[in-house]
Amino acid sequence: MTQTIFQALNEIEKNHQSAALCTVTKSEGSTPRHVGSKMLVYPDGNFIGTVGGGDLEHRVLDEAWMAISDGQSRLLHYNMADPSRGDPGVCGGQVEVFVEPILPPALLVVIGAGHVGKAVVHLAKWLGFRVAVCDDRAEFCTPEATPGADSYHPVTMEKLPELITIDKRTSLILTTRGSSVDAAGMVPLLDSAAGYIGVIGSRRRWATTVKALKEKGVSEEKIARVHSPMGLELQAETPEEIAISILAEVMMLKAKATGLPMKEKQAAD
Repeated sequence: MTQTIFQALNEIEKNHQSAALCTVTKSEGSTPRHVGSKMLVYPDGNFIGTVGGGDLEHRVLDEAWMAISDGQSRLLHYNMADPSRGDPGVCGGQVEVFVEPILPPALLVVIGAGHVGKAVVHLAKWLGFRVAVCDDRAEFCTPEATPGADSYHPVTMEKLPELITIDKRTSLILTTRGSSVDAAGMVPLLDSAAGYIGVIGSRRRWATTVKALKEKGVSEEKIARVHSPMGLELQAETPEEIAISILAEVMMLKAKATGLPMKEKQAAD
């Protein structure tokens, strides 16, 4: 039995996969497909359904793959009259296709399940992230010790890229117990595609880690990817307050926001 688009969407959500849903939203005159026709496009090039075939469909497929990559929806308009002018057909009508990326919740990985790590897990899950926990101390890396995460990885942090997919939508939050732990395991994380890498601690602690990383041959460019001390300056003290500071920075950078008080931002606007 052929899988329907709606069944496929259910599987995509269940398995935290990505895709793009393409829907014909306007059809005037003679066009290949009617309003409501759908095509579901996967990152690997496969797709289900059709929005008309031919050059039109090839163009929509290209836009769908770009939408998966950049996370942006797009409304596409095509005339179907004169290929010599670049039109994708000769039917004579006009068609619009809405391309919507279907992306899983962004992944946030908490490395180090101490007091602050637990608070970050709780807050990140409440904010809608998928949350993974990593700690080389197995007793800290369980649902009982650190509740609320989607997955648990009781390994040293350098093994994480072998166990989870780290992409540009992934945030790596290092709430570890010391500089020696960071220096020993960070190198593979700096080689990853993570969109955010943050390390808890003072400037002095980070300077110690940087010295150790340089001794391992890590470049300035890779080290510069790291936010440390991470978080916004809130005079945070408790684990919960520190978690708010950290997640606020993650959200600010993700949205390319300023972090200014709304009163100041409105005055600037």
